[in-house]
Amino acid sequence: MARGFSKVIIVGNITRDPELRTTPSGTQVCGFSVAVNRNYKDNSGEQKENVSFFDCSAWGKSGEIIAQYAKKGSGILVSGRLEQRSWEDKEGQKRSRVEIVVEDFNFVGGANGDGGNGGSSKSSAASSDVAPDDISEEPIDLSDIPF
Repeated sequence: MARGFSKVIIVGNITRDPELRTTPSGTQVCGFSVAVNRNYKDNSGEQKENVSFFDCSAWGKSGEIIAQYAKKGSGILVSGRLEQRSWEDKEGQKRSRVEIVVEDFNFVGGANGDGGNGGSSKSSAASSDVAPDDISEEPIDLSDIPF
């Protein structure tokens, strides 16, 4: 019998402010939803857009970080596994849903849509140990490169 495997990666925007809860055992869990847009052309060549919504749960430290720094509209890349939960509602109806259990995530974009650098315009040379005066203006002789 084949061994099962479940992995999903999505990039989108958080649709509502993340909600941090604590389980009776004291573990933190953050619930949020991500909207993923897909653009395509239909059979007539007309540009269309489809939006899918995915419920996510992040446990422990990951959940705490998402709840602290993310908000509605924040861009996020989520990597995780699909998990189906089943329960019985108040009317006795069996319900189920599939959600993404977050295993890894990255915030994408910045507050101003600047790619995540928070509006900073520092160059990498300014933040390194090399002072700009130490950088040579001479052209590189390609014959000096050993490979």
